[in-house]
Amino acid sequence: MTHTLRFPLSPLRMAVLLSGRGTTLENLLRRIEAGELDAQVVHVHSSRVDARGLELAHSRGISTSVCRRRDYPSLEAFSQAVFAQVEPARPHLIVMAGYVKLLRIPPQWEHRVMNVHPSLIPAFCGRGYYGLRVHQAVLEYGCKITGCTVHFVDNQYDHGPIILQQPVPVQEGDTPELLAARVQAAERELYPRAIALFAAGRLHVEGRWVRIDQEA
Repeated sequence: MTHTLRFPLSPLRMAVLLSGRGTTLENLLRRIEAGELDAQVVHVHSSRVDARGLELAHSRGISTSVCRRRDYPSLEAFSQAVFAQVEPARPHLIVMAGYVKLLRIPPQWEHRVMNVHPSLIPAFCGRGYYGLRVHQAVLEYGCKITGCTVHFVDNQYDHGPIILQQPVPVQEGDTPELLAARVQAAERELYPRAIALFAAGRLHVEGRWVRIDQEA
């Protein structure tokens, strides 16, 4: 149930996938309400029935759905169910916002699903690297720089073509919580920028490179 995209997309129709508190969803909604992002959240989908992000969506009158991985016999069946729930809202872009489940991306959704990860990919990413686990690993390794990455989603964890990255210095005395707070602050700026570039039709994927057209 996809359709041909004609850029620019105004407003951009977004479906948001989440698994937890919905802090990224909340940031995007604030940006939209402030007029900083020309977009509309048309659906919120969760991998958990108790995700706080669903409550946030309900409070804003946004339609929601839930698919639990354990309810499906295979990754393929699970992925098909997720997209079947999301597609009726006719989003232009699917935005992962703390969504921790692997999906198989259908061909028609290639380069139309985004994610933000709290490290500079390819460091500290992949299966099992999420939340405070990422920042703990950064500190244990003794890194001086970490950051966040916005990328298109493919069929592997944290693997698709990179759109934007933002470095964040590691400071003396950092804890995983302190580092997470600074990385999340960078994410709140970087993710809306990447989404706006997509909406403007300025992103072009060539292999693993995402080319960003200059503004007209």
